[in-house]
Amino acid sequence: MFFFSRIGNTWELMGASWDLLKKDKELLFFPVFSSICCLLVSATFLLPFYMINENLVPPAQEAPVQEQVIYYGVLFLFYVANYFVMTYFNAAVIGAAVKRMMGKNPTLGDGFKFANRRLPQIFGWAIVSATVGLILRLIEDRSEKVGAIVAGLLGTVWTLTSFLVIPILVVEGIGPIQSLTKSTKMLKQTWGEQLVSNFSFGVIFFFLNIPSLILLIGGFFLIAAKEMFVLGVTLIAVGIVLLLLLGIIQSCLQSIFQAALYVFARQGHIEGTGFHDGLMRNSVMHR
Repeated sequence: MFFFSRIGNTWELMGASWDLLKKDKELLFFPVFSSICCLLVSATFLLPFYMINENLVPPAQEAPVQEQVIYYGVLFLFYVANYFVMTYFNAAVIGAAVKRMMGKNPTLGDGFKFANRRLPQIFGWAIVSATVGLILRLIEDRSEKVGAIVAGLLGTVWTLTSFLVIPILVVEGIGPIQSLTKSTKMLKQTWGEQLVSNFSFGVIFFFLNIPSLILLIGGFFLIAAKEMFVLGVTLIAVGIVLLLLLGIIQSCLQSIFQAALYVFARQGHIEGTGFHDGLMRNSVMHR
């Protein structure tokens, strides 16, 4: 029953986020910029390893300490760079969405202004997120099965606890640790102790992505069977475009919802949007 309640609540939250996105379609550019920059960051880190034929798998526990330090040190820097890019453009969407929820008309430039004003805080949060990400990765690498379970559980708790951090950074301009503390406090004050999310954009978009996956599988099958090569390539191209488009929309809707959850936790209601009180109250539940 909880699963179906979660799906229904997520669908309604997506609808409310979509209604806001339709008023500010230019927000879709931010996930596009984020994806491009993340690809550039990945290329910056991966190309040197590729050129020197270095193995990118984590070193074994019995490997020399120096080898492990270098690997996890580079991985940490990679995390910092990626988190900075993602947080920056996420902050731009959230800042613009909060402005819309306050009854104003944001522009693409407003999003950049919100993010640019908080560069120190964004960089600080990137370091905090990278540290947590590295710790979870270390746990996972040290024990393949148990580590993956423990890392997954800790990651779920971290995701919910830190869910309001970026809106707090953007609107209030306080540091990352203060924002994390305030995020936890606002969630508890609004929804109580022992919380669990009643939303899962990933599940909904998994089902929405099924047609794209079918196109990709069909295209590869036609190419592998050496029949209708052109049709196979076309199906793969359409499938990839649909996957990318849905990924951009999902990222934007999730950022808008983050902004909505923050505004609701801060002032107890959101006027002039589909984020009604009952919907927002049900978005986070007791265990």
